[in-house]
Amino acid sequence: MADNNETVSDLSDLKDIAGDAPAADAAEIAQNPATPLREQELDAQGRAYATGRRKDATARVWLKPGTGKVTVNGKDQEIYFARPTLRLIINQPFDITDRVGQYDIVATVKGGGLSGQAGAVKHGISQALSKYEPALRGTVKAAGFLTRDSRVVERKKYGRAKARRSFQFSKR
Repeated sequence: MADNNETVSDLSDLKDIAGDAPAADAAEIAQNPATPLREQELDAQGRAYATGRRKDATARVWLKPGTGKVTVNGKDQEIYFARPTLRLIINQPFDITDRVGQYDIVATVKGGGLSGQAGAVKHGISQALSKYEPALRGTVKAAGFLTRDSRVVERKKYGRAKARRSFQFSKR
């Protein structure tokens, strides 16, 4: 037990024995730039495709370099999503990545209401953006835009007025 007394000088001796192999590995890693974990996924026309979902809505989204034009179901975003809050939701992925006005979006949306459709388009844009520029994936993921919001309307139960609301009680 007395032989196991270790001091700082003993540790420095171990470092000299081990050599500078870990330091060489660290220098090699520092010289190589950080490469994205994923590859760019583009179709034949040079567009990134993704599917976004929210509530009952499903959006198919194509992203390509352009002037920032967003087309939803063949209509401009100002016409399809008349409320400014819905347009704000759609443009959130571009705002956090500083890519406003750099990409054109073509989206087709089915199902649900306007709020769910706007959320589905936002989810699709985020997915497509991370496929077109894999380096942006961390930024978009940190904002929580790649996660599908799984909240949906609860189904109506029998013997109830709605999902949980019971019929009005009548004493007489």
